[in-house]
Amino acid sequence: MNLNRLLSPAWAMRLTQKYVPFADAASADLPLARLFRLSLFQLSIGMTLALLVGTLNRVMIVELGVPAWWVAFSVALPLVFAPLRALIGYRSDTHPSALGLKRLPYMWIGTILMFGGLAIMPFALLLLSVDATLWKEVWAGRIGAALAFLLVGAGMQISQTAGLALASDIAPEDKRPRVVALLYSMLLVGMILGSGLLGWVLTDFSPTRLVQVVQGAAVLVAVLNIISLWKQEPRSARRGAREADGFSRSWKRLMAIPKIRRFLWTVGLGTVAFSMQDIVLEPFGGEVLGMDVSLTSTLTAMSAGGALLAFVLSARFMKRGLDTIRMSALGALLGLPAFACVIFSAPMESPLLFQVGAALIGFSGGLFSVGMLLTAMDLPERELTGLVLGAWGAVQATAAGVSMAIGGVLRDVVSSLASSGWLGTALNTPATGYSFVFHLEIYLLFVVLIALGPLVRRSGQQNHTPRPIGLAEMPS
Repeated sequence: MNLNRLLSPAWAMRLTQKYVPFADAASADLPLARLFRLSLFQLSIGMTLALLVGTLNRVMIVELGVPAWWVAFSVALPLVFAPLRALIGYRSDTHPSALGLKRLPYMWIGTILMFGGLAIMPFALLLLSVDATLWKEVWAGRIGAALAFLLVGAGMQISQTAGLALASDIAPEDKRPRVVALLYSMLLVGMILGSGLLGWVLTDFSPTRLVQVVQGAAVLVAVLNIISLWKQEPRSARRGAREADGFSRSWKRLMAIPKIRRFLWTVGLGTVAFSMQDIVLEPFGGEVLGMDVSLTSTLTAMSAGGALLAFVLSARFMKRGLDTIRMSALGALLGLPAFACVIFSAPMESPLLFQVGAALIGFSGGLFSVGMLLTAMDLPERELTGLVLGAWGAVQATAAGVSMAIGGVLRDVVSSLASSGWLGTALNTPATGYSFVFHLEIYLLFVVLIALGPLVRRSGQQNHTPRPIGLAEMPS
């Protein structure tokens, strides 16, 4: 083969498209380098999620002795902004910026909030590590931690909503599904990478090391987001225009779609069933199975890895014409043995079985979530797709926050009853409170399967046309 031909741009392009992931998402106006640079904001959000949900919740409950209900409340608090995701997306569509920028102002606000929350979090953790008799300092630490979680969560909600809309603006219409698939995958990669890094740096755990990790995370978020957003949005001479009641009219049209309320309720129920364990899973591994901070931090990587695998396999399922509701039902069914593995890991004293269960929870939850997302994409009223997916994301995020708070409260209440002897001597173990939460999630999965039944399209109604996964307005 001629050396000049081997080094030609056309040959290099073919090699890139064949072996580089998501190379087919690039275009002349959005080259691959710029696309990967844009996706860094999703990477920073994924790493932050790994820190908040995968590490800090376990450290605060087990090492610092903070009640699980308070930790659950702190983690769920940012999700009060979740119902506003549809409104945030609508306002960024019509932002009347004098500079001609619609998305970047919201993304910068989100970045500042994330950095601010992570910046004040170390001081709250230092106050939480003092002697419990110093109740003023302890409560100041708890309030500070809740405020930090609130700022970080609000920043993630705002940045992600505006960032995915920005990807929609700059990507060609035929490339948008692959662009959003890349952004969603980068979120999961960020969770896996962040979980692995946390497990590595916290091998020799100490409160001082944890403070250094959180401070480093704040700097890393700011750096990644600045690189991601630099010169991504072109300035436009036109300002956005907002109608006085445009959002309310669009919402009424959305609620008029047949079975839309059952669909949203099912999304919420399924999210509750899969998310109630988010706060108590890592503490369960630490308190019941004796796993250290480094090992429990990797659980987020296993769960995110399972979700990423579900995302990849669901693309294959859709090419074969599988109904999206049936795919969600498959995820709910697989959730039953997943939680069973976690429950039985306590009496069997098997960390390996527990890790398998955590990975399977991520996989089954990913199948359910992607199936319901694709169902939203197939709903009528195509001009309302952005609003439909905004509502999907709002319901999912709100249900996740509520379920995490409920999971923490139930764990504390049942554990207190068990330790007081109210449940009998056989249940007077540290695993009882956690096991109650896991059992409740199994029961909820049966309710989800019942709710999914009327949503399944009959054989004559199914559309077997393969369609790619991904949409420019896709929520987290």
